[in-house]
Amino acid sequence: MLTTLVDEPFDNDDWLFEIKWDGYRAIGSVIDHDIELYSRNNISFNNRYGEVVGVLKEWDVNAVIDGEIVALDEDGHSKFQFLQNWQSSQQGSLVYYVFDILWLEGYDLTQLPLIARKKILRTIIPGDDIVCFSDHIEKTGINFFEAAKEKGLEGIIAKNKNSVYQTDTRSRNWLKIKTAARQEAVICGFTAPRASRQYFGALILGIYDNDQLVYAGHTGSGFTEKSLKETWSKLKPLITDECPFDKKPKTNMPATWVKPKLVCEIKFQEWTQENIMRVPIFMGLRPDKNPKEVKKEKTMATKSLKKESAVGTRQSASKKTAKSQKTKKTETKSPKIKSKNNKEGEWLSVDENEKTVTVNGIDLKLTNLNKVYWKKENYTKRDLLNYYHKVAPYILPYMKNRPQSLNRHPNGIDGMSFFQKNVQGKVANWIETFEEFSESTNETVHYFVCTNEASLIYLANLGCIEMNPWHSTRAKPGNPDYCLIDLDPHEIGFDKVIETAQSVKKVLDELSIPAWCKTSGASGLHICIPLGAKYSYDQSRQLAELLANLVHHEVPSFTSVERSPSKRRKKVYLDYLQNSKGQTVACVYSARPKPGATVSTPVFWEEVKKGLSPSNFTIKNLFDRLKTEGDIFTPVYEKGIDLRKTLTKIESVLQ
Repeated sequence: MLTTLVDEPFDNDDWLFEIKWDGYRAIGSVIDHDIELYSRNNISFNNRYGEVVGVLKEWDVNAVIDGEIVALDEDGHSKFQFLQNWQSSQQGSLVYYVFDILWLEGYDLTQLPLIARKKILRTIIPGDDIVCFSDHIEKTGINFFEAAKEKGLEGIIAKNKNSVYQTDTRSRNWLKIKTAARQEAVICGFTAPRASRQYFGALILGIYDNDQLVYAGHTGSGFTEKSLKETWSKLKPLITDECPFDKKPKTNMPATWVKPKLVCEIKFQEWTQENIMRVPIFMGLRPDKNPKEVKKEKTMATKSLKKESAVGTRQSASKKTAKSQKTKKTETKSPKIKSKNNKEGEWLSVDENEKTVTVNGIDLKLTNLNKVYWKKENYTKRDLLNYYHKVAPYILPYMKNRPQSLNRHPNGIDGMSFFQKNVQGKVANWIETFEEFSESTNETVHYFVCTNEASLIYLANLGCIEMNPWHSTRAKPGNPDYCLIDLDPHEIGFDKVIETAQSVKKVLDELSIPAWCKTSGASGLHICIPLGAKYSYDQSRQLAELLANLVHHEVPSFTSVERSPSKRRKKVYLDYLQNSKGQTVACVYSARPKPGATVSTPVFWEEVKKGLSPSNFTIKNLFDRLKTEGDIFTPVYEKGIDLRKTLTKIESVLQ
């Protein structure tokens, strides 16, 4: 649940007031001593703030909580710079201030009024110096704000006592009042340093306005020698020749542009008439923030707040409280509350077991909708069909006009499954097919071809939990769109898969080869190099083999290029043999027949680090990510590499 900025404090009997902590917002999931601590955009904090995780592991309750991780100075003030440098300096005292509870022992608490949730929360937090209850006062916001201002705090938070918890919503029921102007900004470039200063002079800042980056000022203030160096190390890999602004701003020194991937926190005096931040001061980087969400924060006048009931007023909240006390535990086992879209916009109703729908002008009979496909999560075939209907605009560009290998799970992930390539006489007459002679079976195989949403839903209704398209289209069946390196762990942890991927990226960067990464949705990662359908499968496989061997040479202790599983135990297999005609892997955005209903999901290279896991992305939370990131995989299917130039570079490296 998010806050709305207002211009001044107020007093109100129906509101409570908390300190606005200057740190990282964090959700804590405590389930059977298994802890997940993550940011608003699902970045794991587990490794970064192990002290908090260690305390939560000792809890004897199962709960999902909401709070802020901060680093306090000796006066008890939260210092954002301390928090940023915590892993290296551990300056100050680390505290996780918890101010809300969303789930407890199987019960969804989000519809209870805030004041009731607070009372429950206070009872479950044991006394500890690291995980603490974030206290509040009631009614008197004006005096509380003045006290915060005197102590040099960032501000206060005002919350309607009777409000329910609205996930991913910027609500009028949660307000923030700041003692000084603060704004997140996207780093779009930097200027050359002057005199004796190292690394860079000033950061060039931008914010999004109607999905376009606009210039918002530049800052060279607020840096220490250490923060200059650390910021520079993160900027270097993002340097580009392309200015991220439509209109290039004037700078007082030569500018170097970077891809708009980094977010920073800025303190400033005021906005100018030109929408530029006056006297901006760098406060620190915000890895927990999504660049696409950085917009000029609009301030709402406190006087404009009507005395209308909040969502979940005392009357309606009390009814919900009474109702919740009579109901049993929720059926959904997953306690994470990351998405408000789990039931939003569903295509098929929960009370339907069969339904005929019309898609692309074709009547589709959907059957066995109540059949459970994922027992632990209690997800049904209906959930799968709802997912593919909703994800269709994203997955179809990677499915259209491609022959498919069907992997059918008619009774869910725990039932019998089988592969099917030849669909001749076994699918509806309107389904298009691609004919290919198979030397191994000495027969012509009629492959299913996905052409539109109707054929996608048809596949899912056959029990195809995952989608397995060819790397090539039927227009150029012998020319794959990309070269694939499949990182497949064998009796080894996913952290080694991440290390292997980082080594692949290092090798590719040295050779100036562009590549994009996605989770397999199972246990590995897929790294894809665009080919533009200009080369054969043999050429693609040979390229992957060369690169796999270069990577294996870099990290021989835990990688392998051996095909035989017995020869690659406790290794990450650098599989280059997937680059053959007819070989398939799970399509990007494909669901997987794995526990958790995971999805093969593209990730930024910056995310390929400890904390990343294929289990982070599921059919229930993927749309939160798509809403903020969009489809980041499209470059894989655009202009391909120049293979001749690439091989020349590889040759020079081998020499």
